[in-house]
Amino acid sequence: MQITDIKVRKINAEGRMKAVVSVTFDDCFVVHDIKVIEGQEKLFIAMPSRKTPDGEFKDIAHPINAEMREQLQEMILAKYEESLNELVEE
Repeated sequence: MQITDIKVRKINAEGRMKAVVSVTFDDCFVVHDIKVIEGQEKLFIAMPSRKTPDGEFKDIAHPINAEMREQLQEMILAKYEESLNELVEE
């Protein structure tokens, strides 16, 4: 399965949540609402989640292994940086 498109849908200047993205796989399956979060040391991604009745958040969709999570994170953060640079140039 290949990542075929990443769209940065929203960029926030304020707060820890920096962006919301959608990722398309194999030009036929999309995952919306992946968040770019500013951590204490670096940016990371948070998968879409929902709140359970007991107040806990559970991911709706997520990578099964560390290699896929790393690949997804690298590509999303690169696209986020590219989108930030385009905003600055405007």
